[in-house]
Amino acid sequence: MGTRERDRKVYRPLWRAGLEVIPDAVPGGVMPFVLGYEAEDVSGGFSHRYDTPRLVERLNADWYDLAVSSGLLDHRREFLVQLPQGTRSHRAAVRHLHGGSHAAPAVWARVRLRERWDIMGRAAASAFLGVHAGHPGFAMMALDGSVYVHASTGEVGVDVLAVRHPDRSENVLRRLEWITVHESPYVNREFKERIAVWLAGHAPDDAARLRGADEPVPGREGPQGG
Repeated sequence: MGTRERDRKVYRPLWRAGLEVIPDAVPGGVMPFVLGYEAEDVSGGFSHRYDTPRLVERLNADWYDLAVSSGLLDHRREFLVQLPQGTRSHRAAVRHLHGGSHAAPAVWARVRLRERWDIMGRAAASAFLGVHAGHPGFAMMALDGSVYVHASTGEVGVDVLAVRHPDRSENVLRRLEWITVHESPYVNREFKERIAVWLAGHAPDDAARLRGADEPVPGREGPQGG
């Protein structure tokens, strides 16, 4: 997708939802994905059932409270959000979400929260940060990597959680290292290569130590979530 096409089909819908994308401004050294966190890694979060009155409004309010209290936003209200590569339209994004596609995994984009925003409504409905309004699905990171925020939808409601310093979590590091040395039908080569490069540059001693942990990791491997 060309720059103009991506601006029109991806960045503009996010702008209308209150997120200004800042191209080519992702800080170096940010961990590419966060996977494998456990309960002890979670520092905060919230859940709401789908039948909650004024669901989107409640989700937005709680997301902002979590974003501020956890340190997701910097002094300019900027942070990182993962956006899919190669997404050409809302319809294509929805196909990717539900089709089990092995397309290239998501990448970080730097964004600024505008004065008027609707993360859980219009942003989720864009299909880049969810399925539709009130059904978010996204991964966010502070610019300095100090906190990771993840939203997912389940059978009965929405769950949003924050993980402090995911790059220091042994659970996360162990899962990432496991991915680089084991084959999985749910992980493509680019995904593994990004993780391997980050591990090698971030914590070579930890990576070497964790490489000896050959324990099986349950569940499907994917570009987001624990």
